[in-house]
Amino acid sequence: MIVFEDISLRIAGRLLIDHASAALPDGARVGLVGRNGTGKTTLFRAITGDIALETGDIRIPSGARIGQVAQEAPAGPEKLIDVVLAADVERARLLKEREGATDPARIAEIELRLVDIEAHAAPARAARILAGLGFDEDAQQRPCSEFSGGWRMRVALAAILFSEPDLLLLDEPTNYLDLEGTLWLQDYLARYPRTVLIVSHDRELLNQSVQFILHLDQGKLTLWRGGYDSFERQRAEKQALDQKARVKQEAKRKHMEAFVERFRAKASKAKQAQSRIKALARLAPIAEAVGEQAAAISIRHPARIPSPPILTLDSASAGYEPGKPVLRGLTLRIDHDDRIALLGPNGNGKSTFAKLIAGRLDPLGGNMVRAAGLEIAYLAQHQLDELVAGETVYDHVRRLMPDAPEAKVRSRAAEMGFSGATANTTISALSGGEKARLLLGLAAFHGPHLLILDEPTNHLDIAARQALMEAINDFPGAVILISHDRSLLDASAERLWLVAEGTVRPYEGDLDEYQKLVVGRTASSQRKEAGASRVDERRQAADRRAETAPLRKKIKEIEGAMAKLERTLATLDASLADETLYVRKPAEAQRLARERGEAAEALVKAEEQWLEHSAALDEAMAS
Repeated sequence: MIVFEDISLRIAGRLLIDHASAALPDGARVGLVGRNGTGKTTLFRAITGDIALETGDIRIPSGARIGQVAQEAPAGPEKLIDVVLAADVERARLLKEREGATDPARIAEIELRLVDIEAHAAPARAARILAGLGFDEDAQQRPCSEFSGGWRMRVALAAILFSEPDLLLLDEPTNYLDLEGTLWLQDYLARYPRTVLIVSHDRELLNQSVQFILHLDQGKLTLWRGGYDSFERQRAEKQALDQKARVKQEAKRKHMEAFVERFRAKASKAKQAQSRIKALARLAPIAEAVGEQAAAISIRHPARIPSPPILTLDSASAGYEPGKPVLRGLTLRIDHDDRIALLGPNGNGKSTFAKLIAGRLDPLGGNMVRAAGLEIAYLAQHQLDELVAGETVYDHVRRLMPDAPEAKVRSRAAEMGFSGATANTTISALSGGEKARLLLGLAAFHGPHLLILDEPTNHLDIAARQALMEAINDFPGAVILISHDRSLLDASAERLWLVAEGTVRPYEGDLDEYQKLVVGRTASSQRKEAGASRVDERRQAADRRAETAPLRKKIKEIEGAMAKLERTLATLDASLADETLYVRKPAEAQRLARERGEAAEALVKAEEQWLEHSAALDEAMAS
């Protein structure tokens, strides 16, 4: 169990956490949420010992390994797979020691320990993690120095996941991931067998991958059971109850104050008046909840809606060099009210397609026809660098309205969410979310008919993402979305286009089906060898069944063990769901939590064995 006991944290004179307390059960997967700037990353630094507490204590089990993604992405000549394998320090040390060991007893100890930590399976596990984060087999053998900073950060994430620390700290882990990597990570974390504390603004990740929400608000920590949607519902219910209690308390206070005022001077009532004065002093006010609503995001609407289609592609191709298309065979149509999400891993051409539609690239071949007067707004996250740090919001708006009077310029700035004096704020003083809101306002300045958004949720907190979602849904024009935020796609996209295999085509499934495809849950059918006679097929099938009988038996045994572990977990979860248990019997709660962690870890290992044996069975049946 990880315990925050009466902790206070102050940075640059600002009190971020004020005498806060909370306890995280062993093996719990916890999402740490709160408005930007409340101190979530600072709390991580306190956990790792990088900054000192002002008061209180953070108690972590003795010997527990704490892991977080390195701030510096690996950039050397080492192969990706080697960088990830090196993250298991004990395995690397034992392998190195084994190379020079001569004492038979010590060699035996090393070999036994390597077996205990499943060192033989480490390369396959590292490869699976890298593959889940978007690195194919060829990429895993390439040196880190060949990859961009964002891809190297994925390697750093893969390394810490591979090392499986006892306490895994993840601060916005999806920032460098595409939708496919995010979906894989969401599934991976949901099965992580040890304690996880995640700072994230990805609502779907917090719904699917965590069991608790730790809310940092007004300097206090509160632990809530369930995912983010459950937390929001419980918190709203508590706020409603608090509001009722506040009204009731205020009525009681006024009644007592009236009694004191009326009878303070009366000798016969003086004692009762003094009693009520003391009661008033003890009547602690119920704190009023501070809302977490973000400033509204406004997307300027087009003056007119053109007739459909607004854009068509006929056998078009796109790329950066003549004769070397990245995408080809593009035959698609966009209507005036389409809401399209582009799917596909990074590197497949989503941004290339977006630039083609936006007019940043000309077709290398085929035809592209736009409606007359079509206005397109294109927002990509790299455009943050186009904002001038020393200039104000007003300066950036003025640049687009060079001849307008100051009142009109400020009115447009206010429309973007920068009213009054906030329009005089320099870009360097804006938060990431405020910069994103300004960029969106500048991109859509002339009321576009088609809005192209490439990862628009980066730097936005949950409240700001909700505001963006509402703005997109209120926008009457067409929208093309590239985003790793599943919640945004669920709420805003009506059509899915898959960018893969050098082209773009409609995807007929939904996001749930796509997620199953990404995490490898769809079953692959085995093709029978062409030309084999039915008699040969039956004989070969019989031979395979005989050969694989021991493998099938083992799979059945593992399935039985998995079912038993799942029943154990259900029983333990039911016991741990009793929130009073942690107060009544803390030792019992700790024991149950530990047993749950052990059962969850055993289940993960059983699932890995089942997958390994099932893959072997599939391979044997296909041969």
